[in-house]
Amino acid sequence: MKFSKIVSAQYNFPHAYVISIETDISKGLHSFSIVGLADKAVEESRDRVSAAIKNSGFKAPKQTNTKILVSLAPADIRKEGPAFDMPIAMGYLLASGEIDFNPKGKMFVGELALDGTLRPIKGALSFARLAKDSGIRELYLPLENVREASIIKEVNVYGVRKLIDVIQHVSNQSFTKINISPKIEISDEIERNYIETQDSFSTNLDDIVGLSVAKRGLVIAAAGYHNIAFFGPPGTGKTMLARTLVSILPPLSFDEILEVTEIHSIAGCLEKDFVTKPPLRNPHHNISYTSLIGGGNSIKPGEITLAHRGILLLDEFSEFDKKAVNALRQPLEDKVISISRLKQSVTYPSDFILVAAFNPCPCGNRGVKGKICTCPPALMRNYSRKIPEPIMDRISMWIEVSQIDHETLLQKQKVTKETIEAQKTVIRVRNLQKKRKEESENNESSPAKTKSVKELLCLSDKAEKILVEAAKTHNLSGRGHHNVAKLARTIADIDCSETIEAPHILEALQYRQRNIAT
Repeated sequence: MKFSKIVSAQYNFPHAYVISIETDISKGLHSFSIVGLADKAVEESRDRVSAAIKNSGFKAPKQTNTKILVSLAPADIRKEGPAFDMPIAMGYLLASGEIDFNPKGKMFVGELALDGTLRPIKGALSFARLAKDSGIRELYLPLENVREASIIKEVNVYGVRKLIDVIQHVSNQSFTKINISPKIEISDEIERNYIETQDSFSTNLDDIVGLSVAKRGLVIAAAGYHNIAFFGPPGTGKTMLARTLVSILPPLSFDEILEVTEIHSIAGCLEKDFVTKPPLRNPHHNISYTSLIGGGNSIKPGEITLAHRGILLLDEFSEFDKKAVNALRQPLEDKVISISRLKQSVTYPSDFILVAAFNPCPCGNRGVKGKICTCPPALMRNYSRKIPEPIMDRISMWIEVSQIDHETLLQKQKVTKETIEAQKTVIRVRNLQKKRKEESENNESSPAKTKSVKELLCLSDKAEKILVEAAKTHNLSGRGHHNVAKLARTIADIDCSETIEAPHILEALQYRQRNIAT
């Protein structure tokens, strides 16, 4: 046989692609060419494959007087990374007649070391999902990636240590057998990881002394998926509060686990086999525009995509580059980020809760009892303009975190279950909101799009009057008006009220944006 066709894959979130590795061997002066828009890592696979084949006990391509052509199809998709090593090696051995097997229904992905061992790769879950959708039932991966891919039950996932192992397995040689990885029961993984996660949280609501308003704000933000900002003097607990939010979020659902795990796997930052808890991303304020929103030559996901279904914590918010902050407009509104380059356009999911924390002025002493602010007026004006108005309008809750009395800090704390109770409230409210949304969408006689905001949110007459008057008094934008109403709806749900009453609107209004630099 002088020709072979092996199935492999290329990850490219949100969709992976089936890549056909076509190998043709003909007589002539020795050459080994790889075509199909391959990057440097793929081109260098010629040397890795040759060494791995030789060290696995077969005749290396460089030792033959043949012309070897490997085509990666389709040719118009850019091929990146070293994961094509194993399928190229298998395709060569099959075309040269060194081995014989039926490649139909099999997908091979993996990087080869020079001695023929397999190294872990990125995007294993993407490949398993692609195999399922393509009708492929056998997936061969490096052993380290097996558990991640085994979450897809419709595909038989084989973990491979060495190239010789997979060769002997597919060739039906009786002295070597690769076992199918056991399927992962994700419900067990969620429970196990959730327990481990709760024990590993360095800070939760039970550890925070005082700050009842801020803690109430965290529960509201988590329950209604509202963006929140904390501002106040240094050392008052703003960052600690922001980090605490993740401890009261519910675990991810199965579909969300697949989605978030796939993102982190492709980005190469998957710490465990699965992501079962909402991610918390906390980039430094010196982060570049590209690192925050995503981009680069191959348009990799940025921090806002890695925070999908979780929290994006921007500490020292006012110190971030203004261009990067302005880039948050689309994801905060549409829950996606669209990135376009000359030859490629990608839309990444970016549905996160934004948590911002910053000081009231550059020196941090503005409004602090017993301290004097040394910031000149011009510096204060520039500081107040660092957060663009459109971004401020997209943040529903603004909470000032003040100094706590030293006597309160030294008091003995009671043992509480505040974190557990807060999470139960968050889960209850989210389930209620989900049920309300489903009922509204399924009610054909009165579809949601024909209802007014008052009907959708169940505003009482008194609450509506207060909201309208406040919107006029504070000159709220249309977005701000709706944000107050949605915030009040969440507060009403927390209080188990079917309608939004006046106290709910008043509480929502007290969280509205204010001039923090005056």
